[in-house]
Amino acid sequence: MVVPELRPWRAARPHVARIADTVRPRLARVAGIVRPSLARVATAAGPHLVRLTRAARPRLALVTKAGANARSWQYTAGAATAGLALAAGVVTAAGPWDSTGQRTAERDRATALERTGGVDHGRKGDSPQKAGRSDTSDPSGTAAGAPRPAPSAPSVLTGLGGAAGAVQAAPDTVPSATALKTVLDRLLADPALGRRHTAAVVDVATGKRLYGAGADQALTPASTTKIATAVAALSAMGADHRLTTRAALEPDTREVVLVGGGDPTLTARAAAGDRASLRTLATTTAKALKKRGLTSVTLSYDTTLFAGSEIHPIGVNPNLAAVTALTADEARTDGSTSGPVARVTDPAADATRKFAEFLKAEGIGTTAPGPSKATTRATTLATVTSPPLSALVERMLTNSDNDIAEALARQTALATGVRADFAGGGKAVQAQLKKLGLPVAGTAFKDGSGLDRGDRLTADLLTALLVEAGDPAHPELRSVLTGLPVAGFTGTLSTRYADGAAGVVRAKTGTLTGVNTLAGTVVDQDGRLLAFALLAADTTDPTAAQTALDRTATTLAGCGCR
Repeated sequence: MVVPELRPWRAARPHVARIADTVRPRLARVAGIVRPSLARVATAAGPHLVRLTRAARPRLALVTKAGANARSWQYTAGAATAGLALAAGVVTAAGPWDSTGQRTAERDRATALERTGGVDHGRKGDSPQKAGRSDTSDPSGTAAGAPRPAPSAPSVLTGLGGAAGAVQAAPDTVPSATALKTVLDRLLADPALGRRHTAAVVDVATGKRLYGAGADQALTPASTTKIATAVAALSAMGADHRLTTRAALEPDTREVVLVGGGDPTLTARAAAGDRASLRTLATTTAKALKKRGLTSVTLSYDTTLFAGSEIHPIGVNPNLAAVTALTADEARTDGSTSGPVARVTDPAADATRKFAEFLKAEGIGTTAPGPSKATTRATTLATVTSPPLSALVERMLTNSDNDIAEALARQTALATGVRADFAGGGKAVQAQLKKLGLPVAGTAFKDGSGLDRGDRLTADLLTALLVEAGDPAHPELRSVLTGLPVAGFTGTLSTRYADGAAGVVRAKTGTLTGVNTLAGTVVDQDGRLLAFALLAADTTDPTAAQTALDRTATTLAGCGCR
């Protein structure tokens, strides 16, 4: 019997063939990665499969008895069940999908330089501590009971399938500058991108710029500023640095001072996760007070770590709380963890009132809290510490968190001996980037988040930052890449690229009225990791401008451009 080929299949066959050719190399790589794990899973799963077979035998018998008249849905259900079991086995063997979205090209470059262990504040040896810095961590080093250092990049990446100590060579096929120009010039001529727009594309492996259009012209970067803040903070303090909030007792006065350490992720919520918990701090503080025979104290709070105005130059705004060294849950007035929302007017007082409530629940009475400053004679009763700086950077970039960005800019200022206010944070960020040898000519940093329209960055600088973060010589900067939102999946890109390069483009977005920007990384059709930066000013339709930027990034992902 000859089965005629259906007309729809004839039409679709060329497209299917191209798709098959595209995914075949990737499937081969995946097969190579999961093959050893599948063997282990098969061995471990043997007993479970035997039990499942025994349990399923009566039901299979019923299906068999149905014979030729058995309904097709029964066989379909059986096949579906078997397929799900196989899929579950493959997923188990391969391990969880890379939650940060880091792709092979990034992972291979990240494992180039083997480093082990974290320094947890960099207390010993090559400490990042600088003169004039107000340290917010335990000065005694890694004390007993202190948080364990964050894992170093290679060990984490090896767990994701990267080979420790070995790097897969980048493909020899570097995109042609001429071919890229032909493709990108046309896309960037879209009227939706306004009268002024700039762009740069750089090969991460070599640092060579492959495309530039006004790349050295500084424009308003909006939230892509956070990439610069991240690199500056990590280079100044180290990926393992943590921020400490403490409760201190003044001698002979029964005054407990809640000392803010500038941790933007401190939480008063019951489900703290990996964040420092105000409840835990209160519980430990209460125990220390009771050991001293104290059940009633004067309560105050110290926010003197940061200086200057707490209100951003744009004024009160739902995108950012007042910037203070002591705040809980970003001073949010609802249960949210990201996005714009009304904030309490005095975050430090609000956090301390919650601390007082937690102390009361532990049997410690307090006065109404007020501002103060802990003296050098005060005894530390208890401390809680933030996640490592690398985790804060990832959270900031993925969610475009302005509160974390402004806190990290001020922490960078403290680490480099600069006044910790808006201007000082911007000055410290720029100085740190210059110290790294990055192209800062023409740039201006007025804040750490990009909310200030006075910020100015170039496409050259943004791509240079991404290349620096991918440099094996700078593993401390790796979270800049791993924190970038994944197109179609995470953060500010979760609802974008539905019909384009979902899962392939990773980028930081930037949006202000009349400003649309995008900067990140993409692996092209030949497996080459490229860094790109696209800045558009004077846009009139934000949706159209965003679509134009996404289209350009998608084109890079699908372009061999040789």
